[in-house]
Amino acid sequence: MTSNDDFVLQLLQEQGIVSPEEVESVQGSIRQEGETTLDILIQTGVVSEDDVLALIASQFGMEFVHVDAEAIDPDIVKTVPADVARKYGAVPLVMMDQTVTVALSDPMSYDNVMDGLRYVLAPLDVQAVVAPQKEVKAALEKLFPQSFEDQFGEEGFFDGAVSQKKEGEDGGDDSGDDAPVIRLVSMIISQAVEMHCSDIHLEPMERSMRVRYRIDGVLQQMDNPPKRLQAAIISRIKIMSGMKISEKRIPQDGRIQVKVRGNDLDLRVSSVPTNHGESIVMRILDKSNLQLGLPQLGFLSDDQTKFERLIGLPDGVLLVTGPTGSGKTTTLYACLNQINLPDRKLITVEDPVEYQMSGINQVQVNRDVGLDFSAALRSILRQAPNIVMIGEIRDSETANIAMEAALTGHLVFSTLHTNDAPSAVTRLLDIGVKPYLVASALRAAMAQRLVRQICPNCKREYTPTDRELRMLGALSKGQQTTISKMYKGTGCQTCHKSGYKGRKGIFEIFQVDDTIQRLIFDHAPATELRSRAREMGMRTLREDGMLKVASGMTSLEEVLRATMGDAD
Repeated sequence: MTSNDDFVLQLLQEQGIVSPEEVESVQGSIRQEGETTLDILIQTGVVSEDDVLALIASQFGMEFVHVDAEAIDPDIVKTVPADVARKYGAVPLVMMDQTVTVALSDPMSYDNVMDGLRYVLAPLDVQAVVAPQKEVKAALEKLFPQSFEDQFGEEGFFDGAVSQKKEGEDGGDDSGDDAPVIRLVSMIISQAVEMHCSDIHLEPMERSMRVRYRIDGVLQQMDNPPKRLQAAIISRIKIMSGMKISEKRIPQDGRIQVKVRGNDLDLRVSSVPTNHGESIVMRILDKSNLQLGLPQLGFLSDDQTKFERLIGLPDGVLLVTGPTGSGKTTTLYACLNQINLPDRKLITVEDPVEYQMSGINQVQVNRDVGLDFSAALRSILRQAPNIVMIGEIRDSETANIAMEAALTGHLVFSTLHTNDAPSAVTRLLDIGVKPYLVASALRAAMAQRLVRQICPNCKREYTPTDRELRMLGALSKGQQTTISKMYKGTGCQTCHKSGYKGRKGIFEIFQVDDTIQRLIFDHAPATELRSRAREMGMRTLREDGMLKVASGMTSLEEVLRATMGDAD
């Protein structure tokens, strides 16, 4: 506990606080490495830490106090530089007549600490009191939080939470002048994973290097590392991801495989040159997402039943639409996960292969050798698959091959970039697919967006305002849904004060029936297709979102944010 336990034990026995028998009884007990007799006496309740510190303080003519960081005046805190407070373990408490009183946890080191403090803080005088070690440590962490520069100027900061599994040939070890930067990059990745962020953004600014994490779809500013470390940080990440560190003029892509807290993760890394250096984005691909099933995506029960029927069809094309970052790939993987059975052959064509799934043949697009989506698709159809997943339909050739594959007995999954589900038909026709192919092959298109879930830990019920009720009534479009109460997150440590934790999807499922087939043959516009789908009972993205507001899953603000372009 202190730097001289024998002296303290003698004092305790002289004062009658503990007996020689009590000391002798624990001296032969089994203890952990570094644990002393005094530590065991305190742990077993023979004596309290407060009694020990009070006794030592009296021997040195010092006062024993308790420290509450919340009660300390911020102006007093400024009297002691952060590095000095951390170095000497001294918490400033009060200031009177040019004398600052500090709390120490180890009075046995009084002389050395006081000499150092008086030298550094001159012309101020310093007076010391004694406080429990836990309280002093907690106060130091709250009043003097460490910056990036502080953390990585110290040896041994990184505790090994992130370990690299595969590294480029130029990768160095964790020693030498680069060690602080290696620990810094490891800490950035480890912290991002612990906060459940989807990607890390390292952006060079004119006078700083900005670090932002995307958490539940929203970018959040983190502490910025020193600008002087920018080049070293970028070089370290490029080495880890197998990029050329000497090439700074063109964009580059790479991958990093790491182990964080025992979990294997893939990071997809992108580097783009900007005015003030290379901008780095690391997308975190968590393999635990592979275990997602359809219920975890956020479907309401009727939509889930409908979608399960669609993915169980023997042939046809099923499209998932939405902008980048709307969860299309996760939905496709959830579909494959559900229908991946031993009696079916599944092949995917992806750019890139984000997750490796057992039991599925996955093909990586490689345009450098002429293996694009269309070339790969032509080849894999000769492999006699039952189910084909195409990462994205981008051109006429790929689209036509996909439609023809559906007509020859394959079930084809793919994605398109459209704002709503019926517009998928218009998009296919615009890129050159014949109307008869679309009408015959397309079974359904599903548009989706991601909305943040209200944090279950701080979720609170509240009565909606009149304005919110009017908005809900206007947005629900005649749905048989009465919302008399709503929910919101008040903000807690679990959700990092945001009020939201995790994301779920809102969906719009457009099914092709005989009437819609005829409309496609006639090259009908998306508005007419949408009207017919609405007559069939299709819920729009916004209507699906309103039902999820009513269920307490998300908030009105989230649905409005995600469906601003939703046509009614």
